[in-house]
Amino acid sequence: MAIYFVGDIQGCYGELDALLTRVGFSTNSDKLYVAGDLVARGPNSLETLRLIKSLGNSAKIVLGNHDLHLLAVYYGIKKVKEQDQLAALLSANDVSSLMDWLIQQPLIQKLPDEETYMSHAGLSPQWTPELAVEQAKIAHQHLTSATSQYWLSNMYGEQPSSWQNADDELKKYRFTINSLTRMRYCYADGSLNFTCKENLENAPKNLSPWFEFQHIKGNTQWIFGHWAALMGHCLVKNVYALDTGCVWGEHLTMLRWHDKQLFIEQAHKKLR
Repeated sequence: MAIYFVGDIQGCYGELDALLTRVGFSTNSDKLYVAGDLVARGPNSLETLRLIKSLGNSAKIVLGNHDLHLLAVYYGIKKVKEQDQLAALLSANDVSSLMDWLIQQPLIQKLPDEETYMSHAGLSPQWTPELAVEQAKIAHQHLTSATSQYWLSNMYGEQPSSWQNADDELKKYRFTINSLTRMRYCYADGSLNFTCKENLENAPKNLSPWFEFQHIKGNTQWIFGHWAALMGHCLVKNVYALDTGCVWGEHLTMLRWHDKQLFIEQAHKKLR
């Protein structure tokens, strides 16, 4: 049995399929952990969702910001972004079953029998892994409840940027969504910054990447995507960055967990 992690696919179906073929992925014995943003700006979001859904229990997914936005679009809460290529997906005859499946996916996955976690954006410096898992479960319950459209409507916004200011259920929910699907940089007190997407060399001096706050300790390991500007470079022990900008013409990265071997598929087509 092999466990694989893959970064942001963003509708780059051909590259994902090529990687699965190269590693000889088997639904009978292997697991594929997908670090969110399955869809949006690549050419084949429909095919990507169909493929991952077809893997059944062999695929373990977390929701990313683009996945959540797709759900909001599907339910009529938001409009499609100009850059997204979602027309084929939204008009597909199986879109309702795909969306029913997608909204059931969690915000955090944990490997059995070890302290290894995956979320789309990372772990807030103001949280422990245990608190992150607890809040992710609560957010998941909201998103899969009879009032899911209310929670999808209210996930947008940049306040609170600090967990200390999350003093009601809606604020805790929004902070959870922002931490697990949008976060990159934080201020010195661990509060979230929502504007900077630069690589580490070009970031303002008053900001630090979330993973440099030394809150991931001991045997804990964290896998994330979301941050293409890093191009997979993260020097912090036990933290693995997997978004390598395939949708922007770079490459899709897959990590085999037991030996930490990386498999790379160059983008088949540049979108920009």
